[in-house]
Amino acid sequence: MEIKQAEFVVSSSDSAKCPPPTRPEYAFIGRSNVGKSSLINMLTGRSALAKTSGKPGKTQLINHFLINNEWFLVDLPGYGYAQISKGERAKWVKMIDGYLTTRPNLITIFVLVDSRIAPQKIDQEFMTMLGQKNLPFVIVFTKIEKIGPVALQTAVDTYRKTLLETWEEVPPIFTSSATKTLGRQEILDYIQPLNQAFASQQAAAGPATSSISRPRAQQRLKPVSTRSADHLPTDSVTD
Repeated sequence: MEIKQAEFVVSSSDSAKCPPPTRPEYAFIGRSNVGKSSLINMLTGRSALAKTSGKPGKTQLINHFLINNEWFLVDLPGYGYAQISKGERAKWVKMIDGYLTTRPNLITIFVLVDSRIAPQKIDQEFMTMLGQKNLPFVIVFTKIEKIGPVALQTAVDTYRKTLLETWEEVPPIFTSSATKTLGRQEILDYIQPLNQAFASQQAAAGPATSSISRPRAQQRLKPVSTRSADHLPTDSVTD
């Protein structure tokens, strides 16, 4: 896929205020300072499309970007930043949970994890919540330029092993570097056939339909564990 056009559309505080669900969309989320904004800029080839900041909590709304006038890239507030009030934390959790569960055109959630850090409980809780809600997702390791290839492979293997303790299968995993432009083509090539499947489904359904569902080609994962994790991590939602 070649990205010829990328533009900001709207920031929303509620899923009801998001653009009409007529195009496929892909959400990006992760812990604070995981490198989400930098990854989005790298994927789109725009150095300042998503605002980057060294300060956690920069992203506080649901941000929609229109790509090639065909699909939406959605920048979601991250989680794991503790320096906020309980009220703000609850508000953000409600906003993100509402978005994830009400957007019929949400094809996949890209969960970003820092390649330098061991599997974190808060990331695993978030993934478990996605699985229990039957929401498809993939994992993207960020900042791989900061570690060597051996350390990266060890990090990926460790993550796979950890996930298989509670999952029947591991979701697709990508590795990326915003500064070295690594992983860009692999991620875009993953999105392209999902866009095509969505378009085919829309064409088959006809223009009069108001019902939209995710392409069947995208499998959803279910955790083996029966432990309760049907809500977002409570540590907060920011970045």
